[in-house]
Amino acid sequence: MGKKLLVVGSGGREHALVWKLAQSPAVEKIYAAPGNPGMMQLAECVNIAVDDIEALCKFARENEIDLTVVGPEAPLTLGIADRFKREGLLIFGPSAAAARLEGSKVFSKNLFKKYGIPTARFEVFDDAEQARDFARRLFAEGQGAVVKADGLAAGKGVVVAGSFAEASEAIDSIMKDKTFGAAGDKILVEECLQGEELSFFAISDGSDYLALLSAQDHKRIFNHDEGPNTGGMGAYTNPPLYTEELKQQIIAQVIEPTIRAMQAEGCPYQGVLYAGLMITPDGPKVLEYNARFGDPEAQVLMPMIKSDLLPILEAAAQGQLPGQTVEINPGACVGVVLAAGGYPGTYQKGDAITGLDQLQDDTLVFQAGTALQDNQLVTAGGRVMAVVACADSIPSAIAKVYGEVEKIHFKDMHYRHDIGQKALRQS
Repeated sequence: MGKKLLVVGSGGREHALVWKLAQSPAVEKIYAAPGNPGMMQLAECVNIAVDDIEALCKFARENEIDLTVVGPEAPLTLGIADRFKREGLLIFGPSAAAARLEGSKVFSKNLFKKYGIPTARFEVFDDAEQARDFARRLFAEGQGAVVKADGLAAGKGVVVAGSFAEASEAIDSIMKDKTFGAAGDKILVEECLQGEELSFFAISDGSDYLALLSAQDHKRIFNHDEGPNTGGMGAYTNPPLYTEELKQQIIAQVIEPTIRAMQAEGCPYQGVLYAGLMITPDGPKVLEYNARFGDPEAQVLMPMIKSDLLPILEAAAQGQLPGQTVEINPGACVGVVLAAGGYPGTYQKGDAITGLDQLQDDTLVFQAGTALQDNQLVTAGGRVMAVVACADSIPSAIAKVYGEVEKIHFKDMHYRHDIGQKALRQS
């Protein structure tokens, strides 16, 4: 008998995880909760919300699930891993205490300060006027300011302010208007670091780690990094600035100290360590941590992992990572997110999606905001899907993916036309 897995989530990241785990010869059955139409060929979708931890736990127990893999951050911060472990169920994802690395920016920044992990200069505020004073000081020093909500805000609670007026507006929006609810009860104001952003992924079992690879995300809605932040409009793997020397620097200065720090704080970190970094002239500095695979980064990471992912996730969940290795495919992978018109603001749902049957066999489509309506695939979210192509180089993967994107249509479809262009400039 093969193994039965449960993947928690309904987005493109979870579709990519289901796609990768389905390739394991050890897997007999995958369930996705709640899943999406794209996963239906690979997994049985069960209608349980990601934050209904009791129902998920009951399902895993009754269906004798061998491993649960948690995609999104919300159930992790709510303590799904703790609940499953109390039932003796194997789960890949950090405890609620460890997930504070993402769930509370105040917790993580204070951890960085205490353990000497490189990050931007910052202050924490629960008073809007004091926050404004610090932002004004940063602009007076010529630093620029970044305003961040403390808690989870679906990847949108960060404002890189181009002026003091913009910083002031962000402070009021988060603290007074409660744009992100209780996530904005406290905020961080920090200096705006200069350099190139990089996402780095490792898997930790609480004391050891396995480095995966890096990616570069494109957060803003419009070309040339303009417009408001989104959950991510596209990504590509291993940008040219990611050298072996930089990898070792990230591991020595960021990943290993974080794992030691979390052990010392009594909340060992088991799961994906996703470090959002700024590569500055002084070396890598942590912008933020995420306690799970990125979205859309997972959609380009999974095709690049040649090894069977299942034994790696199981070993991490069991605290037995030593001896595990990971083989990465050569070449590059580029993913472009197709979004509904109006996203990240108000957008329409229920528009027919066509053209998927025209794609090349080796093109990957990871669905996110989709639904089935009378057997027709329709839009059901802001970020509808990610189209992903792999090739022997970043330029080849870019050309391939955009050729495929042009075959897909839905009303007011919007996407960025410059995913991966930073890599071409770097090289």
